[in-house]
Amino acid sequence: MTAGPGFADLTPLARAREQKAWNWYDWANSAFYTTVLTVLFAPYMITVAGKAAGCSDADETCRRTVSVLGLHLAAGSLPFYLTSFATISSAFLLPVVGAFVDRSSHKKWHMAGFAWSGAFFAALLFFMKDDHWQVGAVAVVLSSILCGCSLVSYYAILVDISTEDERDRVSSRGWAWGYLGGGLLLLVNLVVFLGHDTFGLSKGLSVRLSLLSAALWWAGFTIIPFRRLRDRPPQHVVAESGSIVQRSFGQLVTTLREARTFPMTMTFLVAFLFYNDGIQTVIGVASTYGSKQLGFGQSVLIATILLIQFVAWGGALLFARLAARHGSYRSILWGTYAWMVIVVLALFLPRGNVALFLALGVAIAIVMGGTQALSRSFFSLLIPRGREGEYFALYNACERGTSWFGTLLFGLVFQLSGSYRPAIVSLVVFFVLGAYFLHRLDPQRGISEAGNAVPEAV
Repeated sequence: MTAGPGFADLTPLARAREQKAWNWYDWANSAFYTTVLTVLFAPYMITVAGKAAGCSDADETCRRTVSVLGLHLAAGSLPFYLTSFATISSAFLLPVVGAFVDRSSHKKWHMAGFAWSGAFFAALLFFMKDDHWQVGAVAVVLSSILCGCSLVSYYAILVDISTEDERDRVSSRGWAWGYLGGGLLLLVNLVVFLGHDTFGLSKGLSVRLSLLSAALWWAGFTIIPFRRLRDRPPQHVVAESGSIVQRSFGQLVTTLREARTFPMTMTFLVAFLFYNDGIQTVIGVASTYGSKQLGFGQSVLIATILLIQFVAWGGALLFARLAARHGSYRSILWGTYAWMVIVVLALFLPRGNVALFLALGVAIAIVMGGTQALSRSFFSLLIPRGREGEYFALYNACERGTSWFGTLLFGLVFQLSGSYRPAIVSLVVFFVLGAYFLHRLDPQRGISEAGNAVPEAV
């Protein structure tokens, strides 16, 4: 849509409508990540698998095993093995999905199709009860992989609906909507879970209904971006012969071979690999650190989880304003410095001091929302046009395929020291390495080499 003589250019208004629609998918899928993967799935599966292994409800450290494809795995470790398997599988699958997306003129169909398929498998978690853990194992692996596939298309659409100067604002609003939506449903589900007797529900049924609600939320709200976004033809794709699947593999090979011609893009991916691993590990071990090292009970930890969700909403919007003034690159770099300060301060938190623990949670939320949102928008500027799906697949693969490094270091340091304090401060190495590679990055050069317009503030 362009303006003719005597007519106003309505293109920005059309983009704004699509950008608002695009935000809704962050709102939709975040419920799966918060309610299912972050809070409820793991402890509930441990209970169900524990029953199958012969563990009593009172035995929280039961090490009896269940058989998975001939492997005898401890019931208490099963959900972590499953999510790790889904993570590693995604790292190999997503680049091929991205190449497929780049060649398609139906990105929103792929986004929605993967989302609805993932939500279907997530809904099957409702049937994980008694000692029937197998349905939950299949459901969580497939729903996690399919959610990652949907995000490849979702991220690629960002480039279609926004100019280079709009990316930070649009991406940050999407993250903000995601934190808000995921937090609201999690709040409702925690009320149902903690007050299950009041609602006439068993503890297990309250969890199963909460897992089902996340699947329905994900599927239902995906309808909004699906209906309001419009598809566009692919641009600048690599000429390959054969079927669309064969052409997708061909483009993947070509892009990996040509990646060295975009050194700044690859430098950012390495930086993101490190500092994002640090972020994910801090988020993942915060409850363990709070309960085991600082002595907080379940009520404090739940309050902190909800606080982080809602404050991160404001953090994403705050960093969007920071990026508008100083640029996303500088804002991300400053964010890595803030993460270094946070993990060092965590080392000195006194045991039992709720106020300081919540204050640190606020700091984590502000920086978490901002750095994640701006990383997505800044990376979009480093992608050559027509390769959005594949490069965002590599972006997600870096995030998913290496996100266990931090937890491994955390576990090793705890095993060697016997304390979670040196374990938490050891994570500073990931932010130091992230900042190091960010300093080696020339953002203007990277954006220009990718063929994109350099925003006013970088």
